[in-house]
Amino acid sequence: MLATNEIVYPDSDGQPMADNTKQFQWITVIKTNLDWLFRDDERVFVAGDLLWYPVEGNPKYRVAPDVMVVFGRSKDDRGSYKQWLEDDLAPQVVFEILSPGNTEGEMERKLQMYARCGVEEYYIYDPDRSILKGYQRSDDFFLDRIELMDGWTSPRLGISFRLIGDELQITHPDGRVFETFDNVATERDLLLTDKQQLEADKQQLEIEKHKRDAKLRELGIDPDTL
Repeated sequence: MLATNEIVYPDSDGQPMADNTKQFQWITVIKTNLDWLFRDDERVFVAGDLLWYPVEGNPKYRVAPDVMVVFGRSKDDRGSYKQWLEDDLAPQVVFEILSPGNTEGEMERKLQMYARCGVEEYYIYDPDRSILKGYQRSDDFFLDRIELMDGWTSPRLGISFRLIGDELQITHPDGRVFETFDNVATERDLLLTDKQQLEADKQQLEIEKHKRDAKLRELGIDPDTL
């Protein structure tokens, strides 16, 4: 039983993670590639669609960024991100992927909230219109619009953004393009196929060698002396 004065911070806001398949794909691509980028750093927490409560005692003041990155926090599982339990560290980087249901008013409110709560970098991508916006903290109160996002490199993440035609391309610090699960699975299958072919070729060579050695022995020739 909860105490009558105990404040509840729900782990769900009842809203779907994404409104359509395109939005969901971009959320998962960014989240999984950032997981991969920081896989060896136990003090970088990456989350997708996780409720973030910035202020203790106010469960209505919350937001669930499509993707958020927190430097200085462990990768432990969480039902939500309660900032006062996390050394009062706000996510330094957040991403929002737009869907047709997002309104200008909603996104302006998120921008103001992220500015107030200490976010350092904020990126918004509209996959339907291929519009990429970025904001960077200038002081304790404001997130300033980044004038040119094409070719921009995130100071915190080291990843770079390019707009190629009507498609966004994000690259790792080493230049590798952010991959989808389908692309990774295809590459894996190709590698497995190549490995299987090499193994089959090796077995065929062994069979041919055994046949040759047997033929030489029939002729009274020791194949080991050749």
